[in-house]
Amino acid sequence: MRGFYEDFWADAPADPEPWAWERRRALLLGEARPGERVLDLGCGSGRFVAALRAAGAEPVGVEIADAALERARAVAPGADLRLLEPDGALPLEHGSVDLVWCSEVLEHVADGTALLQEARRVLRPDGRLLVTVPFHGRVKAAAIALTRFDAHFDPQGQHLRFFTRSSLAGLVRAGGFEVGSVDAVGGLPLVRESLVCRATRA
Repeated sequence: MRGFYEDFWADAPADPEPWAWERRRALLLGEARPGERVLDLGCGSGRFVAALRAAGAEPVGVEIADAALERARAVAPGADLRLLEPDGALPLEHGSVDLVWCSEVLEHVADGTALLQEARRVLRPDGRLLVTVPFHGRVKAAAIALTRFDAHFDPQGQHLRFFTRSSLAGLVRAGGFEVGSVDAVGGLPLVRESLVCRATRA
């Protein structure tokens, strides 16, 4: 998995704008509080880390690929940026962060439960989890099946998991969290683009 994303980021632009950047940044900054330690789990090129610092939070960015961290160091100079351990462990102490931001990441992960259990480990008691993933409700899935099934569900593509409200909530609970809400956002009412899950450490 690491080799795949090292190659991906080696070929990526120096500072690619994250998908749905404005909406996702507003979501994150609406949740993070000044002075809080916030883990950006899957920080990519560091845009959200930089936004958190500008808002007065204390972010820690973690990535699977060092090629991504090279870009993040340029985008957010001096930020606390760390490489995921080879065994998938987060390089953070137990109970050391207030909020975990995991945005557009879980769909890429083979063992989402293990990743969320690690997120729970590094959260303080009553710490919060904020997740976004692409939405795959029944109407949207039917539209995809009729128009671009093979391309969307390409077994060689980056997305390994496809979420509905209930499947995302189930995964988050399996990771050791109490789910507060799962909302569909972006796009038209029947074909929303993303799911947003808010949860607390159980």
